[in-house]
Amino acid sequence: MQKIVYTNSRGESITISQTQPYILSFLDGTGGSGTDVQMQKSPGQDGSGFLDVLLDSRPLNVEVTIIGEDIFSYREKMSRVFNPKLGEGLLQYYYGSDLKEIKCAVDLAPVFPSGKENRGVNFQKAMFALIAPNPYWTSPSITEEPTFQPLFQFPLEGEFEMGIQRDQRIIMNNGDAAAPLQIEFYGPAVNPIILNNTTGEFIKVNRTLGEDEFMRIDTDDANVKVEFVASDGTVTNVLNWIDLESEFFKLVVGENDIEYSADSDIQGAIVNISYRKLYVGI
Repeated sequence: MQKIVYTNSRGESITISQTQPYILSFLDGTGGSGTDVQMQKSPGQDGSGFLDVLLDSRPLNVEVTIIGEDIFSYREKMSRVFNPKLGEGLLQYYYGSDLKEIKCAVDLAPVFPSGKENRGVNFQKAMFALIAPNPYWTSPSITEEPTFQPLFQFPLEGEFEMGIQRDQRIIMNNGDAAAPLQIEFYGPAVNPIILNNTTGEFIKVNRTLGEDEFMRIDTDDANVKVEFVASDGTVTNVLNWIDLESEFFKLVVGENDIEYSADSDIQGAIVNISYRKLYVGI
């Protein structure tokens, strides 16, 4: 059974499924999105040379049948939750036990057509449209608190903790595209570095972190950030602490050999990593 749950920027949610009051009648746009094939052409060349393929934003069209005794209140709630002025919200798509998510904005606020075939005493048809600027569906992000003092913890799709005796792990990204990382470096550590030995890329922090200090790094192209969190909770943007040869790498599709080290004894230090797998369609 398929079900969608939309949560707006105010935290208000609405569930549309196969049960009353909001019954999902039609959902379009979950598969492949449009593409823009990048090519170049030289003088006198037959055809063109391939450069890249870019994915367009993802449109989603939804039709709903509202069934219940208080149709007006259900309409009012739908209009409130799908308010275009609230910016991006989160759409969750359930198909059986599988869950995928995507951030999207309201492109067309709910419309409630008239006519006997569209409304009655206890039913009302409705339609609305969403637009996802980033076309990728994602898996849920799993973040787990360490249950002991680990060196390396990977909050993946299953429990795994790496203690002080190990500092290396193979991560398998079986999504459709390279996955951005969210990294937390905890002290004590001197110039901590995390490497992807598969690609040769690394992220190094030129800084000594105290025991009660940590850093947050996000490698998402749309949200690249490097933040230092002091022992008193103060957050500072410290992009300049990143080594100039570093790259905000992602987990490539397939195996990723990830390693953590520092210029000091790393026993007692913690690195948390989380990510979402990306899918071009579901």
